[in-house]
Amino acid sequence: MRKVLNFLIIILIFGCNEKVELNQSVATESILEPDFTITVDKSHDKFSSSIPHQIKVPNGSVIEAFTLEATGGQLNINSTLEDFEKVDMDKVHTLTGPIYVEDAEVGDVLAVELLDLEPGDWGWTGMGPEFGFLAGETEAKGFKTYKLDKENNLVHFSDDISIPMRPFAGVMGVAPNTEEMLTTFPPRANGGNMDDPNLVKDVTVYFPVFVKGALFSIGDAHAVQGLGEVVGTAVECDMRIRFRLSVLKNKKIAEPEYESKDYYATTGFATTIDEAAKKATRYMVEHISETYDMPQEEAYMLCSLIGDLKIAEVVDLPNMLVTMHIPKNVFKKYNKEQ
Repeated sequence: MRKVLNFLIIILIFGCNEKVELNQSVATESILEPDFTITVDKSHDKFSSSIPHQIKVPNGSVIEAFTLEATGGQLNINSTLEDFEKVDMDKVHTLTGPIYVEDAEVGDVLAVELLDLEPGDWGWTGMGPEFGFLAGETEAKGFKTYKLDKENNLVHFSDDISIPMRPFAGVMGVAPNTEEMLTTFPPRANGGNMDDPNLVKDVTVYFPVFVKGALFSIGDAHAVQGLGEVVGTAVECDMRIRFRLSVLKNKKIAEPEYESKDYYATTGFATTIDEAAKKATRYMVEHISETYDMPQEEAYMLCSLIGDLKIAEVVDLPNMLVTMHIPKNVFKKYNKEQ
Protein backbone atom coordinates (compact mmCIF):
# COMPACT_ATOMS: atom_id res chain seq x y z
CA MET A 1 0.00 0.00 0.00
CA ARG A 2 2.83 2.36 0.91
CA LYS A 3 4.45 1.74 -2.50
CA VAL A 4 1.18 2.63 -4.23
CA LEU A 5 0.88 5.87 -2.23
CA ASN A 6 4.47 6.82 -3.00
CA PHE A 7 3.85 6.18 -6.69
CA LEU A 8 0.73 8.39 -6.68
CA ILE A 9 2.63 11.18 -4.92
CA ILE A 10 5.38 11.06 -7.57
CA ILE A 11 2.79 11.27 -10.34
CA LEU A 12 1.11 14.27 -8.69
CA ILE A 13 4.43 16.08 -8.21
CA PHE A 14 5.54 15.63 -11.81
CA GLY A 15 2.05 16.32 -13.14
CA CYS A 16 1.88 19.60 -11.24
CA ASN A 17 5.34 20.62 -12.46
CA GLU A 18 4.37 19.89 -16.04
CA LYS A 19 1.20 21.96 -15.67
CA VAL A 20 3.15 24.88 -14.22
CA GLU A 21 5.65 24.74 -17.08
CA LEU A 22 2.80 24.65 -19.62
CA ASN A 23 1.06 27.61 -18.03
CA GLN A 24 4.34 29.53 -17.88
CA SER A 25 4.86 28.80 -21.58
CA VAL A 26 1.39 30.13 -22.43
CA ALA A 27 1.91 33.19 -20.27
CA THR A 28 5.22 34.07 -21.90
CA GLU A 29 3.83 33.78 -25.45
CA SER A 30 3.13 37.32 -26.58
CA ILE A 31 2.54 39.28 -29.74
CA LEU A 32 5.27 41.71 -30.79
CA GLU A 33 4.47 45.31 -29.96
CA PRO A 34 3.95 47.46 -33.08
CA ASP A 35 6.49 49.99 -34.25
CA PHE A 36 3.76 51.85 -36.15
CA THR A 37 -0.04 51.98 -36.07
CA ILE A 38 -2.24 52.89 -39.03
CA THR A 39 -5.94 53.59 -38.49
CA VAL A 40 -9.08 53.21 -40.60
CA ASP A 41 -9.09 56.86 -41.64
CA LYS A 42 -5.88 56.19 -43.61
CA SER A 43 -7.66 54.34 -46.40
CA HIS A 44 -8.40 54.07 -50.12
CA ASP A 45 -10.44 51.85 -52.42
CA LYS A 46 -8.31 51.29 -55.55
CA PHE A 47 -4.92 49.88 -56.50
CA SER A 48 -2.55 52.33 -58.23
CA SER A 49 1.03 53.55 -58.03
CA SER A 50 -0.35 57.11 -57.94
CA ILE A 51 -2.05 56.72 -54.55
CA PRO A 52 0.23 58.49 -52.03
CA HIS A 53 1.46 56.52 -49.04
CA GLN A 54 -0.07 57.17 -45.62
CA ILE A 55 2.97 56.17 -43.57
CA LYS A 56 6.62 55.39 -44.29
CA VAL A 57 8.29 52.63 -42.28
CA PRO A 58 11.77 51.09 -42.06
CA ASN A 59 12.40 47.62 -43.42
CA GLY A 60 11.51 45.03 -40.75
CA SER A 61 8.89 47.13 -38.97
CA VAL A 62 5.95 45.63 -37.10
CA ILE A 63 2.70 47.34 -38.09
CA GLU A 64 -0.67 47.39 -36.39
CA ALA A 65 -3.42 48.13 -38.92
CA PHE A 66 -7.08 48.69 -38.20
CA THR A 67 -9.41 47.83 -41.08
CA LEU A 68 -13.11 48.33 -41.74
CA GLU A 69 -15.47 45.69 -43.09
CA ALA A 70 -15.55 45.52 -46.90
CA THR A 71 -18.06 48.35 -47.44
CA GLY A 72 -16.01 50.82 -45.43
CA GLY A 73 -18.58 51.36 -42.70
CA GLN A 74 -21.76 51.47 -44.77
CA LEU A 75 -23.23 48.53 -42.82
CA ASN A 76 -23.62 47.74 -39.12
CA ILE A 77 -24.99 44.94 -36.95
CA ASN A 78 -28.52 46.33 -37.30
CA SER A 79 -28.41 46.58 -41.11
CA THR A 80 -31.00 44.83 -43.25
CA LEU A 81 -31.20 43.28 -46.72
CA GLU A 82 -32.48 46.63 -47.95
CA ASP A 83 -29.38 48.36 -46.56
CA PHE A 84 -27.18 45.74 -48.17
CA GLU A 85 -28.78 46.34 -51.57
CA LYS A 86 -28.08 50.09 -51.27
CA VAL A 87 -24.33 49.72 -50.65
CA ASP A 88 -22.17 52.04 -52.77
CA MET A 89 -19.98 49.52 -54.56
CA ASP A 90 -17.46 52.24 -55.51
CA LYS A 91 -16.34 52.16 -51.86
CA VAL A 92 -15.71 48.39 -51.90
CA HIS A 93 -13.13 47.42 -50.82
CA THR A 94 -11.97 50.01 -48.30
CA LEU A 95 -8.29 49.26 -47.65
CA THR A 96 -5.95 50.59 -44.98
CA GLY A 97 -2.75 52.02 -46.44
CA PRO A 98 -0.70 52.37 -48.56
CA ILE A 99 2.41 51.78 -46.46
CA TYR A 100 5.76 52.78 -47.96
CA VAL A 101 8.52 50.34 -46.95
CA GLU A 102 12.05 51.73 -47.00
CA ASP A 103 14.61 49.74 -49.04
CA ALA A 104 11.88 48.15 -51.22
CA GLU A 105 12.86 48.43 -54.88
CA VAL A 106 11.31 47.15 -58.09
CA GLY A 107 12.12 43.44 -58.47
CA ASP A 108 12.39 42.79 -54.72
CA VAL A 109 9.95 40.72 -52.71
CA LEU A 110 7.93 42.08 -49.78
CA ALA A 111 7.41 39.52 -47.00
CA VAL A 112 4.31 40.10 -44.85
CA GLU A 113 4.49 38.01 -41.68
CA LEU A 114 1.01 37.76 -40.16
CA LEU A 115 1.48 38.00 -36.40
CA ASP A 116 -2.05 38.46 -35.08
CA LEU A 117 -5.57 39.02 -36.43
CA GLU A 118 -8.38 40.07 -34.11
CA PRO A 119 -11.91 40.43 -35.54
CA GLY A 120 -14.23 43.19 -34.41
CA ASP A 121 -17.42 42.57 -32.48
CA TRP A 122 -19.77 41.81 -35.37
CA GLY A 123 -19.89 40.61 -38.97
CA TRP A 124 -22.18 40.15 -41.94
CA THR A 125 -22.80 37.90 -44.95
CA GLY A 126 -24.85 38.88 -47.98
CA MET A 127 -25.84 37.44 -51.34
CA GLY A 128 -27.85 38.41 -54.39
CA PRO A 129 -28.88 36.98 -57.77
CA GLU A 130 -26.34 39.01 -59.76
CA PHE A 131 -23.27 38.03 -57.77
CA GLY A 132 -21.64 34.80 -56.73
CA PHE A 133 -20.60 31.56 -58.39
CA LEU A 134 -24.20 30.66 -59.27
CA ALA A 135 -25.10 34.13 -60.54
CA GLY A 136 -27.97 33.96 -63.01
CA GLU A 137 -29.11 30.53 -61.77
CA THR A 138 -31.15 31.72 -58.81
CA GLU A 139 -33.14 34.76 -57.71
CA ALA A 140 -32.24 34.14 -54.08
CA LYS A 141 -31.30 37.06 -51.87
CA GLY A 142 -30.04 37.01 -48.32
CA PHE A 143 -28.34 39.03 -45.63
CA LYS A 144 -27.28 38.07 -42.10
CA THR A 145 -25.45 39.86 -39.32
CA TYR A 146 -23.72 38.17 -36.40
CA LYS A 147 -22.47 39.16 -32.98
CA LEU A 148 -19.09 37.43 -33.03
CA ASP A 149 -18.53 35.09 -30.08
CA LYS A 150 -14.91 36.04 -29.47
CA GLU A 151 -14.79 34.31 -26.10
CA ASN A 152 -15.39 30.93 -27.76
CA ASN A 153 -13.95 31.90 -31.18
CA LEU A 154 -17.23 31.12 -32.93
CA VAL A 155 -19.62 32.56 -35.48
CA HIS A 156 -23.18 31.47 -34.69
CA PHE A 157 -24.68 31.07 -38.16
CA SER A 158 -27.95 29.86 -36.63
CA ASP A 159 -29.24 28.37 -33.40
CA ASP A 160 -28.01 24.97 -34.56
CA ILE A 161 -24.84 25.86 -36.49
CA SER A 162 -21.68 27.43 -35.06
CA ILE A 163 -18.47 27.86 -37.05
CA PRO A 164 -14.94 28.28 -35.64
CA MET A 165 -13.41 31.58 -36.66
CA ARG A 166 -10.24 31.63 -38.80
CA PRO A 167 -9.68 35.35 -39.34
CA PHE A 168 -7.74 36.61 -42.35
CA ALA A 169 -7.54 39.59 -44.69
CA GLY A 170 -9.30 39.00 -48.01
CA VAL A 171 -7.33 41.79 -49.69
CA MET A 172 -3.58 42.27 -49.33
CA GLY A 173 -1.33 43.70 -51.96
CA VAL A 174 1.31 46.09 -53.18
CA ALA A 175 0.83 48.83 -55.76
CA PRO A 176 0.83 47.74 -59.42
CA ASN A 177 3.11 49.45 -61.92
CA THR A 178 0.38 51.70 -63.31
CA GLU A 179 -1.11 55.07 -62.45
CA GLU A 180 -4.51 53.81 -63.56
CA MET A 181 -7.00 53.45 -60.70
CA LEU A 182 -7.68 49.72 -60.73
CA THR A 183 -10.67 48.22 -58.95
CA THR A 184 -9.83 46.05 -55.95
CA PHE A 185 -12.22 43.25 -56.96
CA PRO A 186 -10.02 40.73 -58.81
CA PRO A 187 -6.72 39.18 -57.72
CA ARG A 188 -3.71 40.18 -59.81
CA ALA A 189 0.07 39.78 -59.78
CA ASN A 190 0.28 42.47 -57.07
CA GLY A 191 -2.02 40.43 -54.79
CA GLY A 192 -5.30 42.22 -54.31
CA ASN A 193 -8.54 40.38 -53.61
CA MET A 194 -7.08 36.89 -53.19
CA ASP A 195 -9.75 35.80 -50.68
CA ASP A 196 -7.62 32.82 -49.64
CA PRO A 197 -8.72 31.55 -46.20
CA ASN A 198 -5.28 30.00 -45.65
CA LEU A 199 -3.72 33.44 -45.07
CA VAL A 200 -4.13 33.25 -41.31
CA LYS A 201 -1.94 33.97 -38.29
CA ASP A 202 1.65 32.64 -38.49
CA VAL A 203 1.62 32.58 -42.31
CA THR A 204 4.11 34.72 -44.26
CA VAL A 205 2.90 36.07 -47.60
CA TYR A 206 5.34 37.11 -50.33
CA PHE A 207 4.53 39.82 -52.89
CA PRO A 208 6.59 40.88 -55.92
CA VAL A 209 7.45 44.58 -55.70
CA PHE A 210 6.45 46.68 -58.73
CA VAL A 211 7.11 50.23 -57.44
CA LYS A 212 9.64 51.82 -55.11
CA GLY A 213 8.50 51.47 -51.51
CA ALA A 214 6.10 48.61 -52.40
CA LEU A 215 3.05 50.61 -51.17
CA PHE A 216 1.36 47.81 -49.22
CA SER A 217 -2.36 47.88 -48.35
CA ILE A 218 -4.64 45.52 -46.43
CA GLY A 219 -8.36 45.10 -45.72
CA ASP A 220 -11.57 43.22 -46.57
CA ALA A 221 -11.17 41.19 -43.38
CA HIS A 222 -13.11 37.96 -42.86
CA ALA A 223 -13.85 36.16 -39.59
CA VAL A 224 -14.25 32.91 -41.52
CA GLN A 225 -14.63 31.83 -45.15
CA GLY A 226 -14.69 28.62 -47.13
CA LEU A 227 -12.43 28.01 -50.13
CA GLY A 228 -14.15 29.59 -53.12
CA GLU A 229 -16.30 32.14 -51.24
CA VAL A 230 -19.12 30.96 -53.50
CA VAL A 231 -21.78 33.59 -52.69
CA GLY A 232 -19.22 36.38 -53.01
CA THR A 233 -19.03 37.33 -49.34
CA ALA A 234 -17.69 35.70 -46.18
CA VAL A 235 -18.27 36.80 -42.59
CA GLU A 236 -17.18 40.35 -43.36
CA CYS A 237 -15.90 42.26 -40.33
CA ASP A 238 -13.66 44.97 -38.95
CA MET A 239 -10.26 43.75 -37.81
CA ARG A 240 -7.07 44.66 -35.99
CA ILE A 241 -4.14 43.10 -37.82
CA ARG A 242 -0.53 43.01 -36.68
CA PHE A 243 2.17 42.10 -39.21
CA ARG A 244 5.87 42.54 -39.95
CA LEU A 245 7.06 43.97 -43.30
CA SER A 246 10.45 42.80 -44.57
CA VAL A 247 12.18 43.34 -47.90
CA LEU A 248 13.84 40.32 -49.52
CA LYS A 249 16.56 41.05 -52.07
CA ASN A 250 17.48 37.46 -52.90
CA LYS A 251 14.01 36.12 -53.78
CA LYS A 252 12.24 36.53 -57.13
CA ILE A 253 8.60 35.66 -57.80
CA ALA A 254 6.05 36.59 -60.47
CA GLU A 255 2.91 36.39 -58.31
CA PRO A 256 2.20 36.07 -54.58
CA GLU A 257 3.39 33.00 -52.70
CA TYR A 258 3.12 32.10 -49.03
CA GLU A 259 4.25 29.64 -46.39
CA SER A 260 3.58 28.36 -42.91
CA LYS A 261 5.86 26.22 -40.78
CA ASP A 262 4.28 23.15 -42.40
CA TYR A 263 3.83 23.97 -46.10
CA TYR A 264 4.81 26.24 -48.98
CA ALA A 265 2.22 27.56 -51.45
CA THR A 266 2.22 29.23 -54.84
CA THR A 267 -0.72 31.14 -56.34
CA GLY A 268 -1.93 31.68 -59.87
CA PHE A 269 -4.65 34.02 -61.10
CA ALA A 270 -6.41 33.81 -64.46
CA THR A 271 -9.82 34.18 -66.07
CA THR A 272 -10.32 30.39 -65.92
CA ILE A 273 -9.70 27.80 -63.24
CA ASP A 274 -7.66 25.72 -65.72
CA GLU A 275 -5.19 28.48 -66.51
CA ALA A 276 -4.93 29.60 -62.89
CA ALA A 277 -4.16 26.01 -61.85
CA LYS A 278 -1.50 25.72 -64.56
CA LYS A 279 0.19 28.92 -63.37
CA ALA A 280 0.19 27.79 -59.74
CA THR A 281 1.73 24.49 -60.87
CA ARG A 282 4.43 26.18 -62.99
CA TYR A 283 5.38 28.44 -60.10
CA MET A 284 5.64 25.46 -57.75
CA VAL A 285 7.87 23.58 -60.18
CA GLU A 286 10.11 26.65 -60.32
CA HIS A 287 10.11 27.01 -56.52
CA ILE A 288 11.09 23.38 -55.90
CA SER A 289 13.68 23.38 -58.66
CA GLU A 290 15.37 26.58 -57.50
CA THR A 291 15.04 26.07 -53.74
CA TYR A 292 16.17 22.44 -53.64
CA ASP A 293 18.51 22.44 -56.67
CA MET A 294 16.36 19.87 -58.43
CA PRO A 295 15.94 19.37 -62.22
CA GLN A 296 12.62 20.77 -63.40
CA GLU A 297 11.39 17.39 -64.65
CA GLU A 298 12.01 15.92 -61.18
CA ALA A 299 10.25 18.87 -59.53
CA TYR A 300 7.28 18.47 -61.88
CA MET A 301 6.95 14.77 -61.02
CA LEU A 302 7.23 15.58 -57.31
CA CYS A 303 4.35 18.06 -57.65
CA SER A 304 2.21 15.20 -58.93
CA LEU A 305 2.96 13.22 -55.76
CA ILE A 306 2.79 15.85 -53.00
CA GLY A 307 1.26 18.98 -54.54
CA ASP A 308 -2.33 19.89 -53.64
CA LEU A 309 -4.17 22.26 -55.96
CA LYS A 310 -6.78 24.30 -54.09
CA ILE A 311 -9.39 26.72 -55.46
CA ALA A 312 -9.05 29.84 -53.32
CA GLU A 313 -11.75 31.94 -54.97
CA VAL A 314 -14.12 31.77 -57.95
CA VAL A 315 -16.18 34.96 -57.63
CA ASP A 316 -13.79 37.91 -57.94
CA LEU A 317 -14.27 38.36 -61.67
CA PRO A 318 -12.72 38.56 -64.12
CA ASN A 319 -10.03 36.54 -62.34
CA MET A 320 -10.03 33.39 -60.24
CA LEU A 321 -7.28 32.20 -57.90
CA VAL A 322 -5.83 28.70 -57.52
CA THR A 323 -3.03 27.70 -55.17
CA MET A 324 -0.70 24.72 -54.91
CA HIS A 325 0.51 23.55 -51.49
CA ILE A 326 3.42 21.22 -50.77
CA PRO A 327 4.39 19.87 -47.33
CA LYS A 328 7.82 20.88 -46.07
CA ASN A 329 8.48 17.70 -44.11
CA VAL A 330 9.40 15.74 -47.24
CA PHE A 331 12.47 17.96 -47.57
CA LYS A 332 13.75 17.39 -44.02
CA LYS A 333 16.81 15.40 -45.15
CA TYR A 334 17.76 18.12 -47.65
CA ASN A 335 17.32 20.85 -45.02
CA LYS A 336 19.57 19.02 -42.56
CA GLU A 337 22.27 18.63 -45.19
CA GLN A 338 22.17 22.34 -45.86
